[in-house]
Amino acid sequence: MADQAASERRALIVGASRGLGLGLAETFSAHGWQVVATQRRSTPDLERLTGKGVRVETADIDDDASVAALRQRLAGEKFDLVFVVAGVATEADKPLHAVSRAVSAQVYLTNAVSPILFAEAFADTLAPGGTLAFMSSVLGSVALNEDGGWENYRASKAALNTNARSFAVRHAERDYGILLVHPGWVRTDMGGAEADLDVETSVNGMVAVIEAFAGRRDVAYLDYKGETLAW
Repeated sequence: MADQAASERRALIVGASRGLGLGLAETFSAHGWQVVATQRRSTPDLERLTGKGVRVETADIDDDASVAALRQRLAGEKFDLVFVVAGVATEADKPLHAVSRAVSAQVYLTNAVSPILFAEAFADTLAPGGTLAFMSSVLGSVALNEDGGWENYRASKAALNTNARSFAVRHAERDYGILLVHPGWVRTDMGGAEADLDVETSVNGMVAVIEAFAGRRDVAYLDYKGETLAW
């Protein structure tokens, strides 16, 4: 994998209509990867990348039928990277008791359950030495939660980390690695205008981390600089 020509490497970026997902699709393509990028609904920014060799598909990770239809459309294809980026931060600024049960449940499903269900559906599309990646967050670290805030979002990302480790145990004989990635605090619709990083800095870091991770078969929780985070 490490010596594989970039033009032969293939990535499936799930949730690439804007922000980090869009940046990842564009950057992997610029690095010579063949990229399939998904959107939940038609988005001009992503569809413009078709002119740069990115193949765009439509799928909603919260919809089992939509995921199954995508799996059928991609039948027979192999990927060196499957990266589930899609996630939400609905009412993340509110304390948990101020968020409705319905919103809390949806955030948990989208951020912690749907990525794992997607991974189950697409695990057999990963090439040997490939990487299954999930967009996590440092806010998902239980050990590093000293400041509170973003309670529902934090809990959903901590659950994603736990579910990904359980997935790894269930797939102990896998021939690919599992990577949970913290992108940094990024100026996107989710991160807000006061965030530390621009999309380009975060994405370039994550691409470098993912390319360096290729060929590993363990489970890692890393930030965009490649530094290990405490669970």
